[in-house]
Amino acid sequence: MTRAAFFVLTALADQPRHGYGILREIAELSDGDVQLRVGTLYGVLDRLTADGLIVLDREEVQQGRLRRYYRLTDDGVAALDAEAERMAAGAGAAKRRIAEGRRAGAPARHAGLEPRTAPGLAGGCA
Repeated sequence: MTRAAFFVLTALADQPRHGYGILREIAELSDGDVQLRVGTLYGVLDRLTADGLIVLDREEVQQGRLRRYYRLTDDGVAALDAEAERMAAGAGAAKRRIAEGRRAGAPARHAGLEPRTAPGLAGGCA
C-alpha cells in the first residue's frame, strides 16, 4: 500500500469525506508532512474505489459545485487495519534493533559514511 493510499484510508476511517476534506485531514494527520496534489488524490481515490476499499457515499451540490463524499468499505477497514499492524510490527522491529545496537555499543556511523537524511514512509513522497 502506498503512503498516499494509507493516508486516504486513514482520513476516511472515522467518517465520509469529500476530496478537499480528505486533503485537509491528511495534512492534519501527518502534521503537514504529506500534502497530496489534487490529481494525485483523485488517482488514489479511483484506485481505491476499483479495489473495493472505498465507495461513493453521496454527492452534494454546495455553492454550485458537486462534492463527492467517499467512505471506507469493510474491505477498506480490514486493509487499513492490516497495514497499520504491518507498520507497527516493522517499527517495533526497528526499535528493538536500535536498542540492541546501543546495548552492544555499535557505532552510530560506519567509517567513511556520512549520515543521510532518512526518507519518509514508503521511501519518500506521496
